[in-house]
Amino acid sequence: MLTRRAILAGLGGLSAMLGPAGPARAGTRRNLSIESRTLDVQGRAAKVYGLSVNGEFRGLDLLLGEQFNVRLTNNLDVESLIHWHGLTPPVQFDGVPMLSQAPLRPGAAFDYDFPVLQSGTHWMHSHVGLQEQQLLAAPLIVRETGTPVFDEQEHVVMLHDFTFRDPAEILAELKGGGGAHAAHAGHGVDHSKMDHAAQPAAPAMSGAMLNDVVYDAYLANDRTLDDPETLRVEKGGWLKLRIINGASASNMWIDLGALTGSLVAVDGHAIHPIPGSRFPLAIAQRADIRLQIPREGGAFPILFRPEGISARTGIVLTTPDAAVQRIAATADVAPALDLSFERSFRAVAQLPDEPVTRTEMLMLTGGDAGYNWGLNGKSSMHDVLFTVRMGERVEVMMHNMTSMSHPMHLHGHYFKVVAIGSERIDGAVRDTVLVPPGETVTIAFDANNPGNWAFHCHHVYHMNAGMMGAIAYRDAA
Repeated sequence: MLTRRAILAGLGGLSAMLGPAGPARAGTRRNLSIESRTLDVQGRAAKVYGLSVNGEFRGLDLLLGEQFNVRLTNNLDVESLIHWHGLTPPVQFDGVPMLSQAPLRPGAAFDYDFPVLQSGTHWMHSHVGLQEQQLLAAPLIVRETGTPVFDEQEHVVMLHDFTFRDPAEILAELKGGGGAHAAHAGHGVDHSKMDHAAQPAAPAMSGAMLNDVVYDAYLANDRTLDDPETLRVEKGGWLKLRIINGASASNMWIDLGALTGSLVAVDGHAIHPIPGSRFPLAIAQRADIRLQIPREGGAFPILFRPEGISARTGIVLTTPDAAVQRIAATADVAPALDLSFERSFRAVAQLPDEPVTRTEMLMLTGGDAGYNWGLNGKSSMHDVLFTVRMGERVEVMMHNMTSMSHPMHLHGHYFKVVAIGSERIDGAVRDTVLVPPGETVTIAFDANNPGNWAFHCHHVYHMNAGMMGAIAYRDAA
């Protein structure tokens, strides 16, 4: 059944494609600080980054239609900046160095003020270098109303892949022809610089590769399965999970185990519900899943499994008095994510019936021994890929000519998935879509937000090795 909340979420997503829809409510000033923090990961102390909201390490919780009234302060000793992934602010507030804002120097602050026009499960993360790999990210939830529509519990789960190594060292190793990518590029795997005993990445198919970075751990809300988060739930009660894949380089599967749920939204936009117990979640994507706890109660692991390896992380749902058993941190190797689910997604909100005025081809290229990635055969970070004019409807056909998947993210806009290969579909409304090796995915978006906007692979090492560019409005200032 379609629910009122799902319909509202779909309409909220549609408003982002249509543009502003009335005056915004005044928002309470929130103080957001970029900080250093320490986590315990498998018994070892790890210094990472984080976002502190009014002094607490948590996410932002907003209402649709209010002002995004945030003062961002950089309390690190290095430059930083935050991108509001899932929102479509004016370009000067998008948080991308060299395209929209200068990075914040240590101790500096910046005030953001723009209307919140997109409801749903979103997130915020650094767009400076490799800071996202150092866990500089947090949830950003936008609710349709201040009063819950349903009598249900809600919980946000933020996923990360974690390494004790310096991310810059990992990227240098990859570009030097070493690391887990070496076997893929025709070299012998060199794990001599890896200070862990994780297994090497597994190939997806002949000539393809699923993972090119080896991780020490995978985290769900900053915890591993050695000491997972336990969430108290009620027997027979309803639960909505808002799941965010904040990993830097790991596509994952959501595994509900013994439970069955319904996927009701992707990237903050309602879809016609899809029942099941396993759902894909590529890097940077979000999934809202609604499920009911069995009336007999018990303990129910919700697991998150990176493709191509046996490692996993998760949380545990427990009813009162239920015994929680230890959960193994490894299992069978998870399969590769493909587009079978993407083909079945159908958005609740529909685009206005308007003709396509511009079609662009974007070739996803690179992945050689020197770890050079690119778009249309060119490695860059801020070069303009193509231009658009205000009011155009643009289709972009993305063809992955490499041997790895790429979660492609467009800033400042939402898009609709309109074709996979040669098959036209009435797909989901998203901001990030996975393009597997050899596949072609076509998206459509309305050019309604002037500026120069980032368009990139959200695998942070691919992006920093060249798989990023920009779209530019011809009549933008």
